[in-house]
Amino acid sequence: METTRRSIVKALSWRILATVITTVIVYQVTGEMEFAAGIGLADTSIKFLVYFGHERIWNRVNYGREEKQPEYII
Repeated sequence: METTRRSIVKALSWRILATVITTVIVYQVTGEMEFAAGIGLADTSIKFLVYFGHERIWNRVNYGREEKQPEYII
């Protein structure tokens, strides 16, 4: 299982990258940097919380995981 701290760091690193992408796209469409930055920040705030919750929920789901068998020395 992942720690809460790891989930937070993953969410932050992804959101930084995604914010830059969103901001650049909005700036290219509107030509207004202040508006683009506002959209980027709003997008990040909402999606950070959703991503973090999504990660924590999936951390409780066993689908696709393989249980590691203990190794015995004989």
